[in-house]
Parts: sequence; C-alpha cells; structure tokens
Amino acid sequence: MAGSADALIELWPEGAPLAAGTSDEDRPALTPYLVAGSKSAVIVCPGGGYGMRADHEGEPIALWLNSLGISSFVLRYRVAPYKYPSALLDAQRAIRYVRLHAGEYGIDAGRIGILGFSAGGHLVSTAGTHYDGGNPEAADPVERMSSRPDLLILCYPVISMQPPFMHEGSRINLLGSVPDAERVQLLSNELQVTPDTPPAFLWHTSDDAPVPVENSLLFAMALRREGVPFDLHVYEHGPHGMGLAADDPHVSNWTTVCGLWLKRNGF
Repeated sequence: MAGSADALIELWPEGAPLAAGTSDEDRPALTPYLVAGSKSAVIVCPGGGYGMRADHEGEPIALWLNSLGISSFVLRYRVAPYKYPSALLDAQRAIRYVRLHAGEYGIDAGRIGILGFSAGGHLVSTAGTHYDGGNPEAADPVERMSSRPDLLILCYPVISMQPPFMHEGSRINLLGSVPDAERVQLLSNELQVTPDTPPAFLWHTSDDAPVPVENSLLFAMALRREGVPFDLHVYEHGPHGMGLAADDPHVSNWTTVCGLWLKRNGF
C-alpha cells in the first residue's frame, strides 16, 4: 500500500550474526512501503556517520520513491558500537530478502536498487562493490540469493576511508580509532569498482564540509575508468545532510533528475 509502512520485517528472526544483544538496535530490519503494481524496489539506507540513522533520510525518501511508483524498504542497519562487517551484512541480507520475496511483492528480482545518504551512502557503495552470488548450498533460502544490487543511488556519500577526503567520524565508528590498513583500503570503495559494479546516480554539494565532494568525484572517476554508466550531479551550494532538500529550490532538483534516471533504468 503506497504511503504507509507495513509490518516490520526482521532480517534474522532468530538473531543476526555478530549480534551483541536482543534490543531493536541488535535486530536489523526492513520497513516496507509497497506500491500496488510496482515492478521495482529500492532499499533506503539513512545516514548518520555509522553512529545513528537520520529519520529525515528514511521514511520521507521511501514516500518520495512511492510517488514515482516504486516500492521501497527502509533498512534499520546496525551502527556503533557495531563495527565492520555488521552493517554490510545487514545491507546484503536486505537485498537477498527482497530478491527472494520479489514474486510475493510483484517485483522483478532484477530491479532491486539501493539508496543511501552520507555514511548510508558508504554502505550502499560497499554493497555495490562487495557482493556475492549467494550460496546455493545454504539451508536458509535467503542466503541462496545474490546480494548484488541492480543500481546504486549515492546522496552526498562517504566513499573513501583514506585521508584527505575521509569522514573521520564514519571511519572511527566503522573501523575503530586505529583501523587496520588493509580494511581501510578494502572499504575505500573508489578502489573497489569493477566493470560489474552496478550503474550509479550520485549527487553532492560542492561546498559540503563534513563529507567533501571529492568522495563522489572519486567514485565517479572509478566508474568512468571501469566503463560503468553513471549520473553525477554537483550543486554549487548546500550544507551536508539535506535529504530531500525541500527548502532549496535548486538542490531539490536532485529528486527530479534521479526520478528520470530511475525511469531510464527501468525502475
């Protein structure tokens, strides 16, 4: 049903891998916003520096996607004190779950995208560069599904975990205050793009202070180098964390051009 959240879907009803407790914050989940007749879906990952999840980057985004005729699922992924790989496992599980149940939702299993803001954008870029085809031998049917998203939407994303363009808070929350050098490189996703990386839509403001625009530029350059289609939109001015940017008539244009791009990609 468009415009309202249906029942919460726990991704691991018996308990998530690496879970440290049984509170809501230990239990990754999806809130579905379904549109009758929709053939595509987008999973939404709010930002928050891997320390929280910003409300204005969750449900309002799902409702905007509904207005385009696209079903949506807002992901409650794990944040600090959880560190890598918990959030990535949650995002991969969400993609697998929606793909397994695509028929029940009337969705094409090959039209499942993922969208994220800021650190949620880092999670999306990680899901788009660190995925697998599923384990055909798994007892759990969800785990037999591919975790590769079909497209990526990156909104003022954290991409790099390396100086000088990293977002320090996100890096500390994800990897700790003295991170392992190999993990820093592994999760600097501008270094992980391949020709099989899904098509991407990116937007940023040129004067974003907490997460420099170079994050989007580096990822776009990597996509270009590997021959992956992308849309890149850089707006002259605007603070970090704008969400739908409804109060800014210039930046709010991102929803229009993103909607056109989604349509162009069969969503």
